[in-house]
Amino acid sequence: QVQVVESGGGVVQPGGSLRLSCVVSGSFFERRVMAWYRRAPEKQRVLVARIFSDGVTDYWESVKGRFTVSVDNVNNAAYLQMNSLKPEDTAVYYCNALVRVHQNSGPDGYWGQGTQVTVSS
Repeated sequence: QVQVVESGGGVVQPGGSLRLSCVVSGSFFERRVMAWYRRAPEKQRVLVARIFSDGVTDYWESVKGRFTVSVDNVNNAAYLQMNSLKPEDTAVYYCNALVRVHQNSGPDGYWGQGTQVTVSS
């Protein structure tokens, strides 16, 4: 059973920083992509950033230059460093791990429970 757990959310003032963490545990053959999504109140979930197994990263235009996604391959963890936070960054942030559970299985996505980020003065 693959489990994904996020942490690091909280309340921060505009212009501040937060670092979100995501740990993937359980038994799986290969980790393909680690991604961060967010869902703001009354809005759809959007992909914020992702990092592929080869280290390639991809960012939503609204966070480019402010957010940085990284991964710790030894500990199966991913991080989202968020700088210059704005009130519009307020949302629940979710981590998604795309993994192959077995060598002969296709990739499946596993979600964490989400962590609240509130940017407010």
